[in-house]
Amino acid sequence: MIEIRPYAQLGSAQYPWLETKHHFSFANYYDDERMHWGKLRVWNDDTIAPESGFPLHPHRDMEIITYVYQGAITHTDSMGNNGRTEAGDVQVMSAGTGVRHSEYNLEDETTKLFQIWIMPDKIGNTPAWGTKRFPKAANQAHFKILASGFAEDESQNSLPIQTSGRVLAVTLHAGQSAVYNVQVGHYIYLVAVKGQYQVNGYQANARDGVAIKNEQALTIEALEHTEIIMVDTF
Repeated sequence: MIEIRPYAQLGSAQYPWLETKHHFSFANYYDDERMHWGKLRVWNDDTIAPESGFPLHPHRDMEIITYVYQGAITHTDSMGNNGRTEAGDVQVMSAGTGVRHSEYNLEDETTKLFQIWIMPDKIGNTPAWGTKRFPKAANQAHFKILASGFAEDESQNSLPIQTSGRVLAVTLHAGQSAVYNVQVGHYIYLVAVKGQYQVNGYQANARDGVAIKNEQALTIEALEHTEIIMVDTF
C-alpha cells in the first residue's frame, strides 16, 4: 500500500514569522485519518523567518527529530544544552520525563526544516539531546541512518533515539535508484527535500508525503536530483 499525499493538500498554518505544513493532525489542523503512521506522530515542514523562532516551551514523552535543509536553527533547553544545527545536519531531543526548550533562527536568512515526532517505546525516559553533521556523500545512492533506536544500528554512527524506529536519508542523481527492504509490520513515511522520483512506480514530488505499509521492498528511482528523508517505525 502506497499513498501519495500532495504537498498542496497538507494541513497548514501561517504566522508572521512561521509558515508550516502538517503531514498529520497538529495544533489547529485535525484529520482523524491522519493521526499517526505507526509510531510516527508528527511531520511538520516549517519555514522560519530570520531572527525569530519558537520560544521556551515544554515537551514530554516524545522523540523529536529536526532535519534542517536550509539555514540553521539554534537550540537551548532546561538540561543546559546549547547548539546550532545547520542545513544537512540533524538534532534529536528525547523529551522523556519533561524538558523545556527553544528553537530560534538567529540567521540573516530563512530557515527551513522538517520537525519529526516519534512516540517512544515507553514513557518516563531520561531526557536527552544531541546534534550531528551528516555529509551528503554519506547517503549518496544508498540509505544512511541518521537516528535510530534499534540496537543493531549502534555501529552506524547515528544519533540515538528512545523508540523502535529509525530516520534515514538518501540522495540520488537523475537516473539513480536505491532499494530499501521493509521488515514485516513496519510503517514507512518519506518526504523529499527536493526532486521528483518514483517509489515502486508511484510518482511523487518534492515535499509530498508518501505513506507506505505492507510492502516488502521499496525501489526509489530519481527522475531528477532528489534528496529524501524517511522514517521507518513499527
